[in-house]
Amino acid sequence: MSASRWPSHLWLVRHGQSAGNVARDAAHAEGLARIPLDSRDVDVPLSPLGERQADALGRWFAGAEERPEVMLASPYVRAMNTARLFRAAGGCDPDEPICCDERLREKEFGILDGLTTAGIHETLPDQAEFRRLLGKFYHRPPGGESWCDVILRLRSVLDTVSLHYAGRRVMIVAHQVVVLCLRYIIENLDEAQILAIDREGDVANCSITEYRFDPSSGRDGNLVLTRYNVTAPVEAADVPVTDEPEPPVAVRG
Repeated sequence: MSASRWPSHLWLVRHGQSAGNVARDAAHAEGLARIPLDSRDVDVPLSPLGERQADALGRWFAGAEERPEVMLASPYVRAMNTARLFRAAGGCDPDEPICCDERLREKEFGILDGLTTAGIHETLPDQAEFRRLLGKFYHRPPGGESWCDVILRLRSVLDTVSLHYAGRRVMIVAHQVVVLCLRYIIENLDEAQILAIDREGDVANCSITEYRFDPSSGRDGNLVLTRYNVTAPVEAADVPVTDEPEPPVAVRG
């Protein structure tokens, strides 16, 4: 990709803590097989704490020298609401539209959706075994996606970004797996490298991963990682930081 096609800045943000994160934690603590939610994953909202995290992130960017000029978000309610609260707090221009892009959606878990790790081992032991053998990068549950599937759709997102937003400051609000898979693509990582990053720790809610275009990097210039999983904006507002993990088999992240 030529130098003229990259944005000048690219921020990747995971949505604020969701009601699904809270329900999932409670289900694991009680040893339940299924997370007690009565809505589709796409409709799960932010928790009250998640709303505070999104507001804190927006207020931090409001005081920054550089703010996003383009806002892209997953269509999931928790991601769109994070972007809206970010904008309302001054994180970007109040008239800036939030472009909803379904390719940024959460990884789909198919028949595993809503199950806790214990519930998968109890009700679908064959899938637990497939996951153990294949690993999270390649395991695709029936009706769901592997990390490779997510990466495939995200490659087209970056093609869109390069085509329409060259030289601009772009923010993407999405999910933990999306942040990691975008790192995989942008930094040209392999399976072992991205899984090693994943093992180091979870992507915190409303954390910042930032790339800046460096014309001296590579033959034609590249996006270069300047910070990863930074929670300073949330901490600066004295709002609790959360880093809800991706469970070993299934998660709503």
